[in-house]
Amino acid sequence: MSLRPYRDIQRRKSRQIRVGNVLVGGGAPITVQTMTNTLTSDVAATVAQIQGAEAAGADIVRVSCPDEESTAGLKHIVRQVSVPIVADIHFHYKRAIEAAEAGAACLRINPGNIGNAQRVRDVVKAAKDHGCSMRIGVNAGSLEKHLLEKYGEPCPDALVESALEHAKILEDNDFREFKISVKASDVFLAVAAYQQLADVCDYPLHLGITEAGGLRSGTVKSSIGMGALLWAGIGDTIRVSLSAEPVEEVKVGFDMLKSLDLRHRGVRIVSCPSCARQGFNVIKTVEILEQRLAHIAQPVSLSIIGCVVNGPGEARETDIGLTGGGNGSHKMYIGGLADHNIDDEKKIDHIVQLVEKKAAEMAAAQEKADAARHSSAAE
Repeated sequence: MSLRPYRDIQRRKSRQIRVGNVLVGGGAPITVQTMTNTLTSDVAATVAQIQGAEAAGADIVRVSCPDEESTAGLKHIVRQVSVPIVADIHFHYKRAIEAAEAGAACLRINPGNIGNAQRVRDVVKAAKDHGCSMRIGVNAGSLEKHLLEKYGEPCPDALVESALEHAKILEDNDFREFKISVKASDVFLAVAAYQQLADVCDYPLHLGITEAGGLRSGTVKSSIGMGALLWAGIGDTIRVSLSAEPVEEVKVGFDMLKSLDLRHRGVRIVSCPSCARQGFNVIKTVEILEQRLAHIAQPVSLSIIGCVVNGPGEARETDIGLTGGGNGSHKMYIGGLADHNIDDEKKIDHIVQLVEKKAAEMAAAQEKADAARHSSAAE
């Protein structure tokens, strides 16, 4: 029995699909996605942006394929990146076929929007032939006319009905390798739609609050909506939609998952807001450390507390801790225990060294565990 049952999130059970070599749903780790904002026909710029997202930890990257030049570029893009690529398709079924042939791992397409039954069959065949999964992407801003006439406005029932209509088309074509999203820019609408959809199907769900806004406002809005769903166990893959660079979406996505203990990547910094008791400039210190530790992928925890009021207590819960002291000297904690003092002017370099050492130890331990597991499996 967990000593902290209040932290346990019981994830919704869903079927599992593949997006390239990445598992989605069925208990697999929640994946973090982003989308490029370059012209897909500009292969060099798109590859550079995808590689930046990969470095930040993105599991899946989506690119828009609105024209033939884009799908032609896609063929060269997938050869130069490691992360699975989702081709974003809207109304042109030929673009979906071309994207599948070009090496896309997944097609973001609503089958009811691409024309007649034969076109759907052609797209499904291309997906099967080339090992593509799909994402049904319902958006409150582009609901079908008949649903708007039926409900009068975008609402949870309308979004869910749209999703299920598209799902049935794929099911009728014996295709079930798909996930579903029901996005809206309105937090209440999106959350209610996802909750309703989660109750009526077992397909993996792709979470997002669409058109969330700029970096700060969009992060807050997405965290409220997606955080509520993730806390309830709903969601198998996420994209934080920000009017910002794709790398920022990836960072926010991982921060969101880290805050709920659903995924751990990179350094988790616990820091105080600072006050007159602080023994050093906490805000500036944290700002510098976030930049200098951004390259670390291992889940190291670090506490930066300005004084001894909460410092020792927070340090007990982190791998490495710093608590502000007097006379220009501060206390360092290792593994939750007071370990040594450090002079103020040396603290940042010292902390970076300690975190990098801890990350290297964790990486080595993981590599050893993986090797033992592979050896056992081979036997």
